[in-house]
Amino acid sequence: MNQLDQLKKYTKVVIDSGDIQNIKKYKPFDATTNPSLILKAINMKEYSYLVKKSIIYSKKKGGSIKKKINRAVDKIIVSIGVEILKKIPGVISSEVDSRLSFNTQDSIKKAKKIIYMYENEHGIDRSRVLIKLASTWEGIQAAKLLEKENIHCNLTLLFSFAQAKACAESNVFLISPFVGRIYDWYRINYPSIKYNILNDEGVNSVKKIYKYYKKYSYNTIIMGASFRNKNQILSLSGCDCLTISPDLLKELESNNETFTRQLFPTKKIFNKPKNKLSKFEFEILHNKDLMAVEKLSEGIKQFSLDQIALEKIIEKNM
Repeated sequence: MNQLDQLKKYTKVVIDSGDIQNIKKYKPFDATTNPSLILKAINMKEYSYLVKKSIIYSKKKGGSIKKKINRAVDKIIVSIGVEILKKIPGVISSEVDSRLSFNTQDSIKKAKKIIYMYENEHGIDRSRVLIKLASTWEGIQAAKLLEKENIHCNLTLLFSFAQAKACAESNVFLISPFVGRIYDWYRINYPSIKYNILNDEGVNSVKKIYKYYKKYSYNTIIMGASFRNKNQILSLSGCDCLTISPDLLKELESNNETFTRQLFPTKKIFNKPKNKLSKFEFEILHNKDLMAVEKLSEGIKQFSLDQIALEKIIEKNM
């Protein structure tokens, strides 16, 4: 049995890709997308027709050029999600425009628009869609309200324990701690340290969240993301979910060495803390972590740039 098949015994494996061919090949349960992956996907031949269809769809709806572009981008995101859902049994994560990361109401509005398109234009029930939002305080509050309307959310760009704690207290459906990006930050800022899997801060951050969630029996699902190597993945075997790039899925599939499951739910459950983080407490705790502050800002900026690049492609074709 290869390592990918072994991993699937302990953890739900999710593919971090918009490439239909890779999804068909690795047969993941769920799939995740983001603006970077959508941007990459629309340059593939198999998706070129979706760009044309999205532009035609948007033009028929009318409105200003800006509205047409925004509508076409939303349609592409949803259309790619629909195509992926045809190949998997589980859910697709579709991301809200990162430029809305600090605006709760606009994030909610965009999320509902995406869900409306899935349900009313493609017949896909909302239970098969996760709305991806950045783990800012405003994003977490948007998710808290969306969850009450049975719109499940995937809180992404999660780097600090403050973000994880606030998500659990807001009954967010799923979080995506970014293992590799945390690892990158420490390697760049502390280059003299010899890093291994034991002092990998990205891996250890997910382990800390996992232990905390299981200790207090929070329902929020933990999905480790953004891996740099196979050992990071195997060190988190037993985590609720892991979203993995096609390159690392291939590496796992080609290795038949056995490994030992690393994460197990705690046997003793405690009552949840009564005091929830306020916005002030969240900001204080989050901002104590320089890595988290820098990586969250960087992630929002990069996804925003990819969103803009996507809009420019639509505008050019329109």
